[in-house]
Amino acid sequence: MSPGSKAATEIACPICASKRNELFEARLLHKYDVRYFLCNSCGLLQTEPAYWLDEAYSSAIADTDTGIVSRNQEIANKLASLLYFCLDAKAQYLESAGGYGLLTRIMRDWGFDFRWHDPYCENVFARGFEWDPAFGNASRGAVTAFEVLEHVVDPVAFIQGALALGKTRTIVFSTLLYEGSPPLPDQWWYYTLSTGQHISFFRRDTLEILARKLGLRCYSHGAFHVFTERALNQTLFQLCTSRFAWLLSNYVKLSLASKTIDDQLWVADHPRDTRGDKQKTF
Repeated sequence: MSPGSKAATEIACPICASKRNELFEARLLHKYDVRYFLCNSCGLLQTEPAYWLDEAYSSAIADTDTGIVSRNQEIANKLASLLYFCLDAKAQYLESAGGYGLLTRIMRDWGFDFRWHDPYCENVFARGFEWDPAFGNASRGAVTAFEVLEHVVDPVAFIQGALALGKTRTIVFSTLLYEGSPPLPDQWWYYTLSTGQHISFFRRDTLEILARKLGLRCYSHGAFHVFTERALNQTLFQLCTSRFAWLLSNYVKLSLASKTIDDQLWVADHPRDTRGDKQKTF
């Protein structure tokens, strides 16, 4: 029996506090036999307590993640369309768990005031544009959390923390959903058994229950989701997050002024060794 697996049967669902039942076992990182537990009330599927995560995150981005650039481009198309047509193109946005800062850089290049935050990863592409909660009086648009929720043990605590950090009541995020009963381990690539980094899995109704617990509305289309107090136009939301988003994003890029040159000038005037560890934003 793997470490902590017996205790896992006694851990209530972090979303709805219901009892969970063991569903199946799968081998992670090619060596750990890990049990998966399903909440029959809200549909949250999780691994047992993840004792293997230090090994799984020996690199913040898995070596096998060859699609990281193309996925960020696809996310940016949908996100730019959503922010421009459904939210506020001029607001300030926090990219929570921003990884290497690639999406933050893309969004700034397209004219959005995005700021990066990630305590577990080095900011490579958006240096100088880290999130500062004390920054001015800018309108707080939303916090984003792409490809994050499947990595967290407590989705409620994570989203509450992200919303508090971003000083907003809107979060835009992604996670791939399953339908009906969870697929078996060899029938769904999203378990990412070889990396061991995905530990939480959701259905659409799981997200709806989670949003209600947070006092927010849930909008969901494919792997793209929004929790917010605002009432969004459902048809427009689905269009902005559809495969046609690249058409809308081309219009958005023509409508907004890119921050690429302004950012370059600011960084040149504020050499890295004078910005300090906190790297204050302009």
